[in-house]
Amino acid sequence: MLTPARTDVRLDGTLDEVDPELAALVRDEEERQRTTLALIASENYASVAVRQAAGSILTNKYSEGYPGKRYYAGNRWVDAAEALAIERAKRLFEAEHANVQPHAGAPANMAAYFATLNPGDAVLAMELAQGGHLTHGASFNFSGKLYRFVHYGVRRDTETLDYDEIEAIARREHVKLIVAGATAYPRVIDFARFREIADLAGARLMVDMAHIAGLVAAGIHPSPVPFADVVTLTTHKTLRGPRGGAILSRQALARKIDTAVFPGLQGGPLDHIIAAKAVAFHEALQPEFRTYQRQVVANCKALADAMGRLGTRIVSGGTDNHLFLVDLTPLGLDGQQASDKAEAAGLIVNKNLIPFDALPSTRTSGLRVGTACVTTRGLREGEMDSVAGFLHRAITAEDEETLHGIGREVRALLDDFPAPFLAPIAPAS
Repeated sequence: MLTPARTDVRLDGTLDEVDPELAALVRDEEERQRTTLALIASENYASVAVRQAAGSILTNKYSEGYPGKRYYAGNRWVDAAEALAIERAKRLFEAEHANVQPHAGAPANMAAYFATLNPGDAVLAMELAQGGHLTHGASFNFSGKLYRFVHYGVRRDTETLDYDEIEAIARREHVKLIVAGATAYPRVIDFARFREIADLAGARLMVDMAHIAGLVAAGIHPSPVPFADVVTLTTHKTLRGPRGGAILSRQALARKIDTAVFPGLQGGPLDHIIAAKAVAFHEALQPEFRTYQRQVVANCKALADAMGRLGTRIVSGGTDNHLFLVDLTPLGLDGQQASDKAEAAGLIVNKNLIPFDALPSTRTSGLRVGTACVTTRGLREGEMDSVAGFLHRAITAEDEETLHGIGREVRALLDDFPAPFLAPIAPAS
């Protein structure tokens, strides 16, 4: 008797067997991550355990709703995994309520707005060109289309937040919500002062701590949770988890937050990513994570100082967290030119607007530099002088041969800091 020919894709085949073209691209990316210095402030390396959870069989399950209140059967273990992620998030950040279903930071912010605002309400947030985020009211973003955003920025002389000016704007504009938090602000944010401003203006306070969530979890940056009505975050970046989002809130807003996420914005949650978030929260609860975050900040200060000694202007004169901004104007470069040169030398940074930038966001006058990745890799203050030298030489280089030479030096340095956590995850035996 003949065996019927299979007409479906082989479900037990490896990626190499099923799709060698895509497998080759993954290997290329693995090699790129191994051999370049990642200095992008919004990136990090997830642990093997996080990646195993993210790539687990939980991706097969559909589970609209919340633990114990699903629209589908068969969610016993998915419910337990999500409940574990919720409990760990609440414990890590000492929050009254946590929703771990947002697919990313932007939908987390959208849900927070839906839970606290009506279309057309006035919102005060940080100007995109001075460190804010697209979802903080950019005119081409949903936030700017649905709500009346007004913006605050930084002082010209100090390039730091002017809380008195923020208060004046909040009172004058009768805002319903104030958003604190940024994607490119290198200084500590005073959440207690923001709470005071919100109370004086009769507004709610939302904090977007996507960038500093890991620092907050480790107690290295003051926590916004005691002061904010709602806190949004991403689980990658400094938190070093999978790509995803989460929302913390006071219990009084719990139902509004949950219904804004589902069914307001999302359908079925990504159960495999929620499981990976649970792993990341568990890792962040360990004492070693605090040590890691302290080193992130120490490395960032050391790198900014070293760049300054080489003659580069650092926005606001330094940093208190995991990132800093380089002003390229004195060098006669724009951010696109500088980031392209750096990449050719094996240094991965991103162009970024600086306060009062005269160039558009497609070019920018600055670079944003972060140390979460290099710290995960094991580099410490002693290596920051070398990294600063690589970066400064790269952005001021005038020929490709020089850039290729720097690239060889970068790879030689990284040979001393191998990253076994970047290795492919072998299938379970």
